[in-house]
Amino acid sequence: MKILIFGRGAIGTQYAWALEQAGHTVEFYVREGRKAEYGSYVDLEIWDARRSKKDRLVKEKWPIVMHEEIAENHDYDLIFLSVNPEQVAIAAKYLAPRVGKATVLFFCNFWTDPQVALQPIPPNQIVYGFPNAGGGFEGSKVYGGLYKAVNLGTFESDFSKRDLEVQALFAGAGFKIKTSKDFQSWLWNHFAFNTAMEVEVLKSGSFKEAVSSSASLAGIGSNMKEIVPILKAKGSKLDVLSQILKVLPSKLVGFFLSKLVFSPKSVSYALVAHNHYKVGYAVSEVIAEARKYDIRAPRLDAVERFIK
Repeated sequence: MKILIFGRGAIGTQYAWALEQAGHTVEFYVREGRKAEYGSYVDLEIWDARRSKKDRLVKEKWPIVMHEEIAENHDYDLIFLSVNPEQVAIAAKYLAPRVGKATVLFFCNFWTDPQVALQPIPPNQIVYGFPNAGGGFEGSKVYGGLYKAVNLGTFESDFSKRDLEVQALFAGAGFKIKTSKDFQSWLWNHFAFNTAMEVEVLKSGSFKEAVSSSASLAGIGSNMKEIVPILKAKGSKLDVLSQILKVLPSKLVGFFLSKLVFSPKSVSYALVAHNHYKVGYAVSEVIAEARKYDIRAPRLDAVERFIK
């Protein structure tokens, strides 16, 4: 396939590298002026969970191809869209007249209905998914990691031809495919957990501080207990994690996360520690939804003043 990555974010960059390694042609679209700013290569220092444990750390100076415009008569087979949730509508508006015949892979964290946000793009050209990756840039170097699985879903009763092509694309690159036919609920649950973490980031000042503190990790459990009723009010099915966090004592949640997920030597800790995303948007979205349904969420309300 010939693939265009929309932007040069940490997630898109890592998957771009993995897909190029699998034999595909990969290029980036960046905003005007960014090509000179970014330079012609990326320093990779990432963990690749598709590999054996002794070979998982990848350190490589990777040359990339960037463009500052997308021609309407392009020949891309796939446009890879992985942006912050507040950027989705703007990206969709820009892409709509430039999609051509390409499949658009929506690989984003999102709280509202992505089908509405992406409306300018032909619905039959969109494939929905979510990355299992993390990290961030420090200058020209991306610190991050790719987990073995990717999540791909649909809002229809069955997967389309384009869905199956994207599943085959990732499977051919060595990823394990996890699928969902209730992808809206899947997104809602993930967004909820992400929001629960962002509340603690707003309080502590950074992702690294949040995952380094047992009190902050316990706070994630308390925050999820507030968010679960909002998920239910939206009509979401609760996934296994949301169901567990709903009933598990918060201190036990903190212990579990500190020992098994975010221990200082874990890959998860390393990925989150380099995440410099400016938090707040997700928390604001969930607060607005709580007020819409008249659901009390004092822990979320308490950090609203920190959102810029």
